[in-house]
This record gives sequence, structure tokens and C-alpha cells, in this order.
Amino acid sequence: MRFSIVIPARNESHYLPACLDSIDTASAPYEKETEVIVVVNRCTDSTEEIALSRGFKTAYDDSRNLSKIRNAGARQATGDFLITIDADSVMSSNMLVEVDRALRSRKYIGGGVPIRPERVSAGILISALMIYSFLPFGISAGMFWCLRSDFDAIGGFDENVVIAEDVNFALRLKAHGKHCGKRYGALRKTYIKTSCRKFDRFGDWFLVKQPLALWHALQGRENGLADRLFYDFER
Repeated sequence: MRFSIVIPARNESHYLPACLDSIDTASAPYEKETEVIVVVNRCTDSTEEIALSRGFKTAYDDSRNLSKIRNAGARQATGDFLITIDADSVMSSNMLVEVDRALRSRKYIGGGVPIRPERVSAGILISALMIYSFLPFGISAGMFWCLRSDFDAIGGFDENVVIAEDVNFALRLKAHGKHCGKRYGALRKTYIKTSCRKFDRFGDWFLVKQPLALWHALQGRENGLADRLFYDFER
């Protein structure tokens, strides 16, 4: 198996089909070389049934910890290349081709991709600028890709981190890459498009109005915001 794609999913019956459709399109050049693992987390809807009806793998983790949820999927992975994407995102059709090219070049330890919101407003744009300005230099997120061996080498996602686990993972992967003489990269010819459901729920300016909470969250130190945005967020 070449690609293993891990998708954390809690009550994602609305968004998951589009995410899976985008993976089907992107994996067309790699027929029978791509597996998808949907991690079912405290679901009360048809998320699991959707995954199984498409012939995809499922893993199970009921914790309120995205690091544990992502790691649960990774433990089921058999591919050489590991990718994580959220259920409310879709990947561009050339995503796996570009991941394959980057990792086979041996120049990159892995990395992220550009993120496009499903809609744009002043509040969303300013929120994005704030998030990127708070991120450490050279880190991109959105969707992660790396060799499974390097994922294992850094211990996967840190299960002591319950929010901004993606930033933590990116920093550790980048440091590992530096030790290996490889770069942490962003695939500029690709993108993911992600939902704006949290802005829809809380308002387009909600992050702008609480910059200190956002800063703490990106440092992995804001459990209250983690519950509000992820673990208690009603889908």
C-alpha cells in the first residue's frame, strides 16, 4: 500500500461523503494503492455506515483528544505514506500526485498544504491572517503528509496535547527533518477546501475578538476553547 489517509470523524455524515469523493478522485492514479481509515469518535449518526458502505476501513476512539483519535487511525495504516485530513475538508484532485512527487524526491520530511475556506468574509480573512501570524515560521498545516516511518519516529501526535496538536506535530516533524537533512514543505500546487461551520455557528469575527485565547490555543494551552471548537461542538 502506498497511501494511508486518516480521517477523524465525529457525527460527520453531512461532510464526510464529499471528503471521500475528493479522495476517490485524487487516488485515481493509484488504484489499489490507497486506503482510507475513518476514525469513528462518539458518533450517533451514520458516519460509520457511510465509511463502511464505501469499502473503507474504520477505527474507533471515543476520547476527547484529537491526538489520540488521529493516532488510532494511524495504528491501522499499512501504507508507506501517511496523510491526515479532516472530514469537513476536501482535497484537490492532484493532491496524491504532488505528495508522491514530494516524498519520492527525498527532499522533504513531509508538510502541509494551503487551506481555502468554503466562503470568504472580512472576519474570516482577518482570522486566517491572525492564525498564520501566530504560527511559528515555516509551518504550514491544513492536511499533513509524511512517510509512515517518520510519523513513527517522532511518536505520532502528542497525546498530551488536546488542541493545536497539528501545530505541535508540524514542529516536531520539522525538527526531525532538520536532523535528517530534509525540509518541511507546503505543496503550493495543491490545496484543501474546508468548511466554515465554526464561523457559521459563532460568527465570522469570533476569533478576532479573542486573540489571547487564540494565542494560547495555538500553544496547546487552552482546554476551554478545545471543548468549544471541537469536543463539544454540535454537528
